[in-house]
This record gives sequence, C-alpha cells and structure tokens, in this order.
Amino acid sequence: MTNRRSSHEKRSLTTRLALESAARLLFAEHGFTAVSADQIVAAAGVTRGALQYQYGDKRGLFLAVLEQLERENSAEIAAATAAAPNPDDPVATIEIALLTFLDICLRPEMARIALSDGPAVLGRQAWREFEIRHGLGLVASHLEAARAAGRLADIDITVLAQLLLSAITEAGLIVASAPDPILARDRALRALMAIVCGVVISEATVTGVGGS
Repeated sequence: MTNRRSSHEKRSLTTRLALESAARLLFAEHGFTAVSADQIVAAAGVTRGALQYQYGDKRGLFLAVLEQLERENSAEIAAATAAAPNPDDPVATIEIALLTFLDICLRPEMARIALSDGPAVLGRQAWREFEIRHGLGLVASHLEAARAAGRLADIDITVLAQLLLSAITEAGLIVASAPDPILARDRALRALMAIVCGVVISEATVTGVGGS
C-alpha cells in the first residue's frame, strides 16, 4: 500500500511539474488569455483531465505558476542580500534588495505573468493580498534590521512596510511597462531609496560623528 501511494505521489508530482513548466513558458510568451488549456496540456504531454485533477482549471494552474515565480523571486532577493559586501549596513542591504527586485522586473516572464496578468487574473484586491503575503515579511525584516542597528526612525514598522511594499510594487509595474526599462529601473531605484532615506537615520548620527 505504501509503495502504491508513493508511486502515485511521484506520478502526480511529475504531472504537476510538466504542467507548470509548460504553462509558465506559454503564459510568459503569449499571456494568460491567449493560451488555452488544450495548448498547455499538449505542451505538457498530459491529458485535460490531469490539469483539472491537479488544479481545477487554467486559472488554478496560473496561480500555481505565480506562486512558483514569487518563491523564486524571494529566494533570489534573499541570496543577493546575504551576499551583500557590507552586511552591517542595513540601508545598503535594502538598496541591494530593491535593485535585485527591479532587475527581476526586467524579465519578460515577470512582466507578463506577475505584473501584467496577475492583477487581471486574480483581480486587483486579490493580487494586492497576494503581493502582501509574499512580500510584506521580506520588507518588514529589512526594516527590523535597520531598527536593530539604530538606523530607523520611530515609525510603526507594520504600517511602514505596507506603504513601502506598495511603492515597490508600483515601481515594478513602471519598470515592466516602460519603453526604456533600464532607464526606468534606475529612476525607480533612486525614487525608492529617496523614500527609504527619508525614514532612516544617518550612520553619522548613530555613531555620533558630526553631531552637534
């Protein structure tokens, strides 16, 4: 019985991987609306029934692909900040995190799946809740690090994180839709860092250098 269940789980995992891989490529190239369920199952080499069994419908599969993309994004940002050349400077680490996210927004699959189709498929409110679920903790953790280093003004971190996340998400949308994405990325990064620098305390103030 255990071997039978294990075999079934392996087949199910293989099916999900095939469907998510095929759907991700098709959604990134053509967009959610232009891709049919039949195209996805044909590319994945599975049956229409397999898609329905695993995800219910095309929208359910899209959500799985979006979740996968967001997990990868979070891991990439975490890896970039972990490799920061000056890990003791929380403001510099925040800048690395922001730059990494904006670089991710330059990718066609991120622009199409997460930033363009995400709000349309989920609905604006549900998409916002999705972004909060995936991004709020990451933003808050960087703000907590700044506070622990004595670099953050006396502001409610939960509220600040929500506001900053909204600005970051909007910056991603600007980059993804810009005619010159690289220029838009650089401008968005400067604008976001202006917001960050408006709530952090300078290192000189913390160390007492240059004080009155």
